[in-house]
Amino acid sequence: MALMAAAAGAATPAKPGARPKPRPAPDASLDAYAEPGERIDIGGGRKLNLRCSGVGAPTVLLEAGFGSDSLAWAKAQPQIAQRNRVCSYDRAGLGFSDGGPLPRDLKADVADLRALIDAADLDTPLILVGHSYGSQLVRRYDELYPKQVAALVLVDPPEQNVGEFSASYAKTEAQMAPRMLAMYRGCEQGARDGRLGAPRPPSDLKNCLRPPNPTYSDKLNASVRAWRSKPAFWETVISGSQDRLSLYGSAVAKSERHDGKPVIVLSAEQPYAGAPADDLKALLAAREQTHLALIGTSRYAKRVTIADSSHDIPNDQPAAPAIAVFEAMEMRKQIGR
Repeated sequence: MALMAAAAGAATPAKPGARPKPRPAPDASLDAYAEPGERIDIGGGRKLNLRCSGVGAPTVLLEAGFGSDSLAWAKAQPQIAQRNRVCSYDRAGLGFSDGGPLPRDLKADVADLRALIDAADLDTPLILVGHSYGSQLVRRYDELYPKQVAALVLVDPPEQNVGEFSASYAKTEAQMAPRMLAMYRGCEQGARDGRLGAPRPPSDLKNCLRPPNPTYSDKLNASVRAWRSKPAFWETVISGSQDRLSLYGSAVAKSERHDGKPVIVLSAEQPYAGAPADDLKALLAAREQTHLALIGTSRYAKRVTIADSSHDIPNDQPAAPAIAVFEAMEMRKQIGR
């Protein structure tokens, strides 16, 4: 949600007199993400970018968070690949994937995932691993296509139904949404007229693009900047953002079930660094309600708190998703599946 994203992105002030930490050298191994993997034709003249590695069954498919491409799994995918074939991909409008028809909501993303699995001939049933918004996607996919899913790993699912715990928080979120959408539309227009992709975008577009990541090479930073400067990216962000209030505004439905298969929920230890105290209390309560409800959707479920991690578990603790995948495989053996 908007406030949560702002809190998670806020920089921590340095202590007076403290020496700045030296910046790490760029990780050259990430340069593979500056180029497409395998662009899979899913029909309708559209292609989605797929990256697969490793061997071993069942195949694992990774779903990134909102607005993120397969680069989000760069640290975690190699660890999963030590035991399993594992694939990540860029959703429509992100990374090296083509844009898709609007609206770009959960229904559209689920339809694209089904088309990708079929077109890439991925072996099913799959273990689906979803981070943040990706957890919503894999949950819905399992509800629609349960025979294609072996297990679910939900990586820090976003809190739902915060309004139950803080009406003021929900009101502020609703008030902020039009302003955020207006900013996104300005970014989209800047992308259309070429101003956003300029070496130095004008001041009215300064909040559209993140500064270069010091752990990325110049090549990778340029690649990320290029796809985030395209209209298709902003169309995806705008359409998806319009879907988010309804997606997270209510609690996990009591009718949601994933029975007969493992469901593992990974909860970050420090998901809301920098959030004001009143907001933090409501966010934590809603998150607790959400995560407990999710492990209640299957008889074969567990929850694991990941120490020393923010909401970005795949980057902070990349071994955690790999361990969860292994545990899901062991759980499948125990229940005879």
